[in-house]
Amino acid sequence: MSELAERIAHNLAAVRQRMADAAARSARTAGQVRLVAVTKSAGQAEVRALVEAGCRELGENRPQQLWEKAEQLRDLPIRWHLIGHLQRNKVRRTLGLVEMIHSADSVRLIEAIDRVAGEAPVPISSQARRVPVLLEVNVSGDVAKHGFDPEGMEPVLDGLAGLRRVEIRGLMCMAGLEGDPDAARRDFTRLRQLRDRLRPRCPEGVLLDELSMGMSGDFEAAIEEGATMVRIGSALFEGIGR
Repeated sequence: MSELAERIAHNLAAVRQRMADAAARSARTAGQVRLVAVTKSAGQAEVRALVEAGCRELGENRPQQLWEKAEQLRDLPIRWHLIGHLQRNKVRRTLGLVEMIHSADSVRLIEAIDRVAGEAPVPISSQARRVPVLLEVNVSGDVAKHGFDPEGMEPVLDGLAGLRRVEIRGLMCMAGLEGDPDAARRDFTRLRQLRDRLRPRCPEGVLLDELSMGMSGDFEAAIEEGATMVRIGSALFEGIGR
């Protein structure tokens, strides 16, 4: 095993152990929380080493970078997630590559995904030809962030009842920009509480089972507050010179 592969395998094992410990503290098992490895700053060799170490769910922030990496690494069994902002004019090229879109931040975008999904290929694993999507919610209130207003989510859900090609699976958030661990935990708590409040009134075809929240600096708090998916990048590539 190369030095690079050894370091990444070590980092991955350490992250998974931290995830398992955080899950145990919230009376859950490690298997109830999925790791999406964020590869935006990783090169091909690093991503290949990560996949060979057993991490196959990868996330990219920018559609163009996802397209490029999906082409470069098409020989690997990767399940791609788009975790950053998606413009409507990039929907068509993105849909055939992704397992899930975490960052649906407007009704117009979701309607575009629904329309294009009837025309574009979708991942083989999505046999029902419905695109799994999470609703991004701006729980921190940061003006620089995308996402739905948490106070206006009820009418948003009502408006998504007629989707044919999109399956709403849950909610996603990013903690506030200030980097305060306590503030991050409050943001994660807000998203979980919002999900719990909305769940009983979800229209048919809308599920809120998933909570995508937490990154390298705060994923343990996110898991303790109910995350089912965490998006981790730098912790997986720590100690690797670039």
